[in-house]
Amino acid sequence: MTSRPRFHLAFPVHDLASARAFYTGILGCAEGRSSTDWVDFDFFGHQIVAHLSPNEAGHKAHNLVDGDEVPVRHFGAILSMAQWRALADRLKETNVRFMIEPDIRFEGEPGEQATFFILDPSGNALEFKAFDDDSRIFAT
Repeated sequence: MTSRPRFHLAFPVHDLASARAFYTGILGCAEGRSSTDWVDFDFFGHQIVAHLSPNEAGHKAHNLVDGDEVPVRHFGAILSMAQWRALADRLKETNVRFMIEPDIRFEGEPGEQATFFILDPSGNALEFKAFDDDSRIFAT
């Protein structure tokens, strides 16, 4: 086990079977503990927990960010550029629909980043991003 900090995120889903299929089958996350109402996933080294709560699932609002309608409520991972490209390619091959297509945001600016958004089966928005230089993650 590593000593670096990791985050824990709990989020609502419509049903656990489709969450399992998406997070393990599409994204490649290992499944951890579970019950009839929730399931843990290893989300790129972080712990996320899908909780059965159909009335709370899905994104509700957007904000304009560099020309894209970005869902206000979303989570995701910052990957290496190679991991980001590989995941984008795998999602394209499995016909996952992109909410925001893979692209470069803030091009030529300090926070330049590769990014894309997808939705899980419950409508939860996920963003995956990468930076050519990790020192730019918090650049202003």
